[in-house]
Amino acid sequence: MSVTLDTYRLLGRSGLRVSPLALGTATFGTSLGWGAEQEEARKLFDVYVDRGGNFLDTAAAYGESERILGEFVRGRRESLVLATKYSTLRTPGDPNSGGAHRKSLFSSVENSLRQLGTDYLDLLYVHVWDFSTPVEEVLRGLDDLVRQGKVLYVAMSNAPAWQVSRMQAIADLRGWSPLVALQVEYSLINRDAERDLIPMARAVGLGVTPYSPLGGGVLSGKYTRADLTSPDTAESSRRKFNANLGMVTERTLDIADVVREVSAEVGCTPAQVALAWNLRQPGVTAPVVGARTPEQLLGNLDALEVDLTDDQLARLDAASATELGYPHTLLTGDHIRTVVKGGLKIEDR
Repeated sequence: MSVTLDTYRLLGRSGLRVSPLALGTATFGTSLGWGAEQEEARKLFDVYVDRGGNFLDTAAAYGESERILGEFVRGRRESLVLATKYSTLRTPGDPNSGGAHRKSLFSSVENSLRQLGTDYLDLLYVHVWDFSTPVEEVLRGLDDLVRQGKVLYVAMSNAPAWQVSRMQAIADLRGWSPLVALQVEYSLINRDAERDLIPMARAVGLGVTPYSPLGGGVLSGKYTRADLTSPDTAESSRRKFNANLGMVTERTLDIADVVREVSAEVGCTPAQVALAWNLRQPGVTAPVVGARTPEQLLGNLDALEVDLTDDQLARLDAASATELGYPHTLLTGDHIRTVVKGGLKIEDR
């Protein structure tokens, strides 16, 4: 199943062509306490684009990322797909500088356009659902931006499945711009999105663009059980950030052990195995990969050339399986199958 960055995929129900791995640019700049200085970030950008990559992911919340990316895309803007996000608080103390509402939306987009040095965004995500803005307000605001030509496609991230599906239905019924993508956390250490979010995305035409496909680095093998008892406590440490998110546990390290075993069999890195697994999941269009050095990025991109056997995929699935819970466990169980179908043989097409 080996592919290349310039083997493009359609994003959801749109005709937009994107690379099978997106370059996450949260590591562009050091304002968040980690990341790459601008000169090193430029090398990351060049490595990705020179290989045929066209899908670049940033956000208003990523500090200086948008500004740095804007400098890099100058002169080649039209050949690239720029995705950014809004709804996180941009000015501490200003209640309207965050949220999914119209004022936050328009001011955030204008700011992103200035920072990126462009007059339009290819893709705009609602970054975090705020549980207070009416969906009609969000959808109409997004549609207005599309009609103005400032945004070409709209999408969602970090929101309940029922809310996203409701939004898609409303957009379709009212003739507003439909959602085309869904960005969710999804990796071998966090498969919760398989309960509802990914099946929903496939049903309503959203291309899934997973973030943190390496589980914050856990699946790359950079963490050991020593991190459970002696975590890095440096204030700006990426390790501390991931530890606070609960990514480093006995369970996730057990999964990382299986990833390491498979990588030894294949002759590649654990990170490449984790990404290869992600790329093969139903509904996934383009995992978002990040790096702080060109060597890390090149390693991640080489995951496109990794082939996993059915047995290896089954072992990875078994080690990382997530309980789907009610109603999924009930509906797929033997009892319900018996009372609904009995002994009949019915083919699903």
